Amino acid sequence: MRGSFHHLLRIVVFLVVLFPAGWACASHGIAQFGQPKYPAGFDHFGYVDPAAPKSGTLVLSPVQQTGFDKFNPFSLKGRTAPGLGFLMFESLATGSSDEVATVYGLLADDIRLAPDRLSITFHLNPKARFSNGKPVLAQDVKDSFDTLTGKLASPGFRFIYADVARVVVLSEREVRFDFKHANAELPLIVATMPVFSKDWGRGTDGNAVSFDKLGFEMPVSSGPYLIEKFDPGRSITYRRNPDWWAKDLNVRRGMFNFERVVFQIYKDDMAQLEAFKAGNFDVSFEFRAKNWARGYQGPKFRSGELIRQEFVHHNGADMQAFVMNLRRPLFADVRVREALGLAFDFEWMNRQLFFGQYTRLNSYYTDTELAAIDTPGSLPGPDEMKLLEPLRGQLLPAVFQPLPPPPSTAPPASLRSNLRRARELLAQAGWSYRDGALRNAKGEPFVFEMLDNNVLTRVDVAYERNLERLGIHVVQRDVDNALFKKRLEEFDFDMTHYGFSASHSPGNELVDRFTCRTANEKGSDNVIGLCSPAVDALVGHILRASSREDLVAAARALDRVLMAGHYAIPHFFSRTHRVAYRRGLGIPKVLPLQYTAQEWVLSTWWDGALNTP
Repeated sequence: MRGSFHHLLRIVVFLVVLFPAGWACASHGIAQFGQPKYPAGFDHFGYVDPAAPKSGTLVLSPVQQTGFDKFNPFSLKGRTAPGLGFLMFESLATGSSDEVATVYGLLADDIRLAPDRLSITFHLNPKARFSNGKPVLAQDVKDSFDTLTGKLASPGFRFIYADVARVVVLSEREVRFDFKHANAELPLIVATMPVFSKDWGRGTDGNAVSFDKLGFEMPVSSGPYLIEKFDPGRSITYRRNPDWWAKDLNVRRGMFNFERVVFQIYKDDMAQLEAFKAGNFDVSFEFRAKNWARGYQGPKFRSGELIRQEFVHHNGADMQAFVMNLRRPLFADVRVREALGLAFDFEWMNRQLFFGQYTRLNSYYTDTELAAIDTPGSLPGPDEMKLLEPLRGQLLPAVFQPLPPPPSTAPPASLRSNLRRARELLAQAGWSYRDGALRNAKGEPFVFEMLDNNVLTRVDVAYERNLERLGIHVVQRDVDNALFKKRLEEFDFDMTHYGFSASHSPGNELVDRFTCRTANEKGSDNVIGLCSPAVDALVGHILRASSREDLVAAARALDRVLMAGHYAIPHFFSRTHRVAYRRGLGIPKVLPLQYTAQEWVLSTWWDGALNTP
């Protein structure tokens, strides 16, 4: 569903570093507050098994992917091979999954932040090597930055690194990032930038393929795996690099344990589920409630050959929602957007479609301290008011009132009462029911297209049925993943489902997601088309936060403004990862706190005796 850039963004979006003024760091790692959990010279992360055997083959099937046509996860066009970015590319530092906003040196063995916080210097580990055997040098870091921020890479990178003034090569293995101004997140953002070699795509004659045209040219990167073979429509096999330079590094000990990782691609989710039950691949990550409730049954589950388990996580909930394209005049009026939200009956869907497995989202930061609705009385606190009051003239009055939860149909509320309120709002906005449809003063019917990639069709249909009761006609448009991705990049939709990745420490990703700078930048994360000077100002406060308290206040203020604007109709989330797997896979005893299921399996499981948490 998401582009490759946005998938990579999910991995680093929560990583933020906040340093008090005048403090400098020369360290193995950097943390948001105080010191990192793991001291210099630590042996391994606490959620891995350092004795995990290195052997065997792990076979997976990617979710919602029907093929791939490139090995470059950093360009805009095309579909990247599954798993490639995570298995093949490394960065200067890597995150820890059992603490918030902390990274430890990977390619870099020393990190130094200037006292004025306007630059950060990395010293590269002399052992670091690319897959072609060449050392990873400071010039490679600069070249990677220049490529990612150039016109041939996905435009999102330019916004993420926009506050980097320059990258300076100080010596063969020392590189400095200079910042335009002190930005609390930038030290960690640049630390987690992927690094690759300029030899990628370069032929024996010295000529190189243009970065945006890289297709099946083998990446020259420093990660644990190499591509062994592939079939673009069906599968790709990765082989662990026997010469991987970081295999004994403490931040990689007990990780990437399979000799081979294979991704097999199936035409649809039902074929995928049946293939798993037949034993064609090893682990299934289930995102459909109906499948989880009814599909993971049969003889192999009864015998214990296949195991069905839910793993608890402490991730902030991604904001999955129906989003409206503000570039369409139909959605310009906030009363119209609020009315559309009143027609969404989550309680009925959860009961009838999802077997009670979900909880309603109520924030862009649900399940974190950043959620505005969780403040006392759901009102702006004093720290929020300091930020919101100067913007009062640009904000809706609702921002300063108690923030209500999303509409509910739980008694004593009902869908009937919600639709009655929706009709009132639509009438105030100039829409009334006549001649068999909801119409404006010109007599034009209220009609829009719902774009889907066959993922939430059941949800779409249930929602559209309620809209029809208001006289709104929805044209359901189901397309394949490739066309869905392209239409989102082109902002060619009226309403669609979308997911904004969550973070306990939001930062630069908000520029790409909600600001005027990206509202018309095709391929950006600003699918809504939001352009508000007040939102821009609040994003700026988040980027300039100098303490956790400042960050929380600014994030809550932004959340309050976004929720009051009704730009999205929140969906639902689960507090567990639903995973089914074959008997005989080894699992670490300790779960990480914040993690994605597939990357956890890829990085920490092994082929061996079953050891479930």
